[in-house]
Amino acid sequence: MYENRRVVRSLCPRTLDFDVMTMIVAVADTGSISRAAKAVCRSQSAVSMQVKALEKALSKSLFVRKPRSVVPTQDGEILLAYARRMLSMRDEAWAAVVRPDVTGRVSIGVPDEYASSLLPPILKEFSANYPKVEIQVVGLPSVALAPMVKEGSVDLVCATRVKGLSGEFIRFEPMEWAAVPTSAQIWRERPLPIAVFLPGSVARENALRSLESGGIRYRTSFESPSLLGLLSMAEAGLAVVPLAQCAVPKHFEILGSPHGLPKMAALEMILARSATSSRPPCDFLANAILSGLRR
Repeated sequence: MYENRRVVRSLCPRTLDFDVMTMIVAVADTGSISRAAKAVCRSQSAVSMQVKALEKALSKSLFVRKPRSVVPTQDGEILLAYARRMLSMRDEAWAAVVRPDVTGRVSIGVPDEYASSLLPPILKEFSANYPKVEIQVVGLPSVALAPMVKEGSVDLVCATRVKGLSGEFIRFEPMEWAAVPTSAQIWRERPLPIAVFLPGSVARENALRSLESGGIRYRTSFESPSLLGLLSMAEAGLAVVPLAQCAVPKHFEILGSPHGLPKMAALEMILARSATSSRPPCDFLANAILSGLRR
């Protein structure tokens, strides 16, 4: 209770401090007051009171409360853009003064589906915080990255857990069936045409296993190690593609049980490190990836 009273009293119309902005960004990113509270290590009531107090001070609604989530209003999106810039500048300033001597090179292996969707904002923020650290990204399937991290060809690997690749658990990434809306009726075809990664891919194995368990006849109309190749086939209306949820393009339609397609097992995302990665640049990037993707 004391914490909530302190939160409200500390806010004035002209005060948009970093704590407030951190909470606003956390609520927007998580889509939930409760998850945002965990992310910023505050109580749920404190975050809720802070948001309401800010809305009252601004005389604007920043979020629309839905039954299972909260989403930014138009005013909320405007404030959110400034909040992200403020927090980014704070981090840059801190890094420039406190961490000016962190230098070196880090190589990280990432499969296409994560490299295209999850890593860019994390790497962008890391580069701003550690401008003297050079980052090399190697884009290969998870199964191809396993021997590379073992032999030290790459320092870090952020990938799906596969045989021969172990590391620190990050999170489970759901899988979805996807197709472009103009060809969404392709899910009615039997055998079902699918575009999948090459053998050894966990995403491929999860997709085929779910179809076989569901008794759905299928044909692999396209196989490729490249995410772009799978998306191209789906764009052409020639296949349904099973993807990590994070890699589904926004203009694609997600298919599921209403379309007669079975649920697939999630992908276990991990962070693996080579024996030679015990260096400050590697430590900082590893921490950035773990905290960013778990959030």
